[in-house]
Amino acid sequence: MNHEGMIQPSSPESNKVQDVVQTRAVDPRIHRESRLPHLHAGTVLRIFVMVVLGICFLYPIIALLAAPTRSQANMDLGGIAIGSFANVHYAWSQIMGFDNGIFLQWFENTVIMVGGGTILAIAISIPSGYAMARLQFPGRSVLLIVTLLLMVMPNTVLVIPIFLEVSTVHLLNSYGPIILIFGFFPFGVYLAYIHFRNTLPIELIEAARMDGLRESGIFLRIALPLSRQAVALVGFFAFVAGWTNFFLPFVLLPQTQKAPLPIGLMQLISTSQLFNEEAGLNVKLYMPELALASVVTVLPILLVFLVAQRYLQRGTIMGAVKG
Repeated sequence: MNHEGMIQPSSPESNKVQDVVQTRAVDPRIHRESRLPHLHAGTVLRIFVMVVLGICFLYPIIALLAAPTRSQANMDLGGIAIGSFANVHYAWSQIMGFDNGIFLQWFENTVIMVGGGTILAIAISIPSGYAMARLQFPGRSVLLIVTLLLMVMPNTVLVIPIFLEVSTVHLLNSYGPIILIFGFFPFGVYLAYIHFRNTLPIELIEAARMDGLRESGIFLRIALPLSRQAVALVGFFAFVAGWTNFFLPFVLLPQTQKAPLPIGLMQLISTSQLFNEEAGLNVKLYMPELALASVVTVLPILLVFLVAQRYLQRGTIMGAVKG
């Protein structure tokens, strides 16, 4: 047995431990390597698939954005390349030279129809959704089911009946029927219903009723100021649905001067020398010009999203009533 105060001889195992400790203290890379995550084969495969899908989605978008900066001769070489602003200016001048600058008229037509339809959709959907969510009246469940059925019904099913009705009242080539139809937005009603059903506390409404407010006052003073998120959602989806609608304006607006941008873009493509070599145009509509027209057509949707997303990300009024 060893006595206290005597130095014990070190064993080989203790020497190895001391060497490892000293090595880790001298070389900090060992600590970093020990903290690196161990990637399994499944994780690596998922990352690889996500990168490949991301490239597949981003490649055509980047190619579309870069196309207006290139010339047609450069486009024939293929690939993606960034040209110059002079090519963008030339492409825009060719678009403006088509039919005396009718492209701007198409843009104005689209803003009038879609803007009016979006405002009408918000004005109808928000009160309708609130009524179905927080008011009790006969037939409320049936009305909700009808809204769901109309929401899933394809728009093309109603085009022919709408055309016959509009033609009967002699309103073809008029903005009024288009704005009215764009304002009929069952999906917006359902979005407003879900918003008020899940985020507007019933205790808040009951307190307002006890204070003597009528239902119209409750909606205007309490529900509506707290529904910015629902207004942004309904407005954004109504705007996108109207801006990208092709078939309905194509049927109800036969005149070129009344056409919106989607129909105008189709006319640019159909009269381009790329697809119609016999088109006797004094302007050149090739791939850079068509790409620039497409970018200008899609740009308003991106701008509306950037404006609306600050409201879409805000919190709701959950927790406004203390328990």
